[in-house]
Amino acid sequence: MSDRNAPRQAYAVLASSTLAFTVCFTIWMMFGVIGIPIKNALHLNETEFGLLTAMPVLTGSLIRVPLGIWTDRYGGRIVFFLLMLSTVLPIYLIAYASAFWHFLVLGLFVGLAGGSFSVGTPYVARWFKKQRQGLAMGVFGAGNSGAAVNKFIAPALIAASGWMLVPQVYAAMMLVAALVFWLFSSTDPSHQVKSDSGFMDQLRMLRDPKVWRYCQYYSVVFGGYVGLSLWIVKYYVTEYGFDIRHAALLAACFSLPGGVLRAMGGWLADRHGAYKVTWWVMWICWVAFFLLSYPQTDFTIQTVGGPQNFHLGLNPVLFTVLLFVVGVAMAVGKASVFKFISDDYGANIGAVSGIVGLAGGLGGFILPILFGIVLDLTGVRSSCFMLLYGTVSFSLVWMHFQFRREGMHAAQAALAAK
Repeated sequence: MSDRNAPRQAYAVLASSTLAFTVCFTIWMMFGVIGIPIKNALHLNETEFGLLTAMPVLTGSLIRVPLGIWTDRYGGRIVFFLLMLSTVLPIYLIAYASAFWHFLVLGLFVGLAGGSFSVGTPYVARWFKKQRQGLAMGVFGAGNSGAAVNKFIAPALIAASGWMLVPQVYAAMMLVAALVFWLFSSTDPSHQVKSDSGFMDQLRMLRDPKVWRYCQYYSVVFGGYVGLSLWIVKYYVTEYGFDIRHAALLAACFSLPGGVLRAMGGWLADRHGAYKVTWWVMWICWVAFFLLSYPQTDFTIQTVGGPQNFHLGLNPVLFTVLLFVVGVAMAVGKASVFKFISDDYGANIGAVSGIVGLAGGLGGFILPILFGIVLDLTGVRSSCFMLLYGTVSFSLVWMHFQFRREGMHAAQAALAAK
């Protein structure tokens, strides 16, 4: 590759990969919308609905580690292309599913699309210099906005011809996106990692406590984003009484900034450092989830003038504003966590991003199921935000003590060296 063509090819790779990832994420999140009419048709409870929406997230998470390793070995272009093609038929067959187990099984195969992140991240990053990798990965990660794209497209298709039209259109979208990606992407053999280490050898990186820490952070900012993206449309329908189209549009106020602004998170992490950016992201989410956790409450107090009735709770406007703030924070946090990875594991970024992506994806798989279980047990819809508040609290405590300990060790080492 000539020096003149290198920047042009890098940006072509970035653009085509971002488009492909956006389509993959759109389809990965499809049950967050079509799951609502399916739930009504099959008379599912909240836990079953959570399982339905989460099934694609499971395989999309489990496949991330091997996909990251294969990307290091064989190159991102061929792995990405074959991955997209493998999902076309399962997506289409969803239109013909009629039983709950049909949707669960097909959802597992459709979920392969979610593994595209662990292919595209190292593939894109290696086309750029280290000081620009945070921004490049942030631009690619903006494909998370596919969660919002799904909320724009799926309700319109449902209104036009029922939910069964959605998987048919999405199958065609995936096929076209795969072909476009292949035409405009490139391969650089120097980006392939020449290693004889096996799958288990690369998984031994889990012995590094830093990897576990980044897994925890990502399970909050990405897992929380995925879980809420799958859950929030139904929340608007049941909590505030919106129809599915209006509920999806309001839910996009969370999903859209949560994807598009990831590029801004990459820029901020490049400029201010991954630690500082991630720390503030966690604090913003902590405050927002505390406010979102409070359920709709009516109570009466006795006064000298007689009983007084009061109502506490978020109206749809305040609720949406807080969700927007969380979406922005999570977008920034998703990029800052991967800036940690590119700084510490540049030579093995594919495998590490796969492991961290696995943790984030598993968070996105577990959360909708937990949302459903807790809702079935308590009947309190805002319990989903109570769970998220707890996870963010744990992350803040761990982050504070771990980085303080590392700072003390670094200071002691510097003094000993003098």
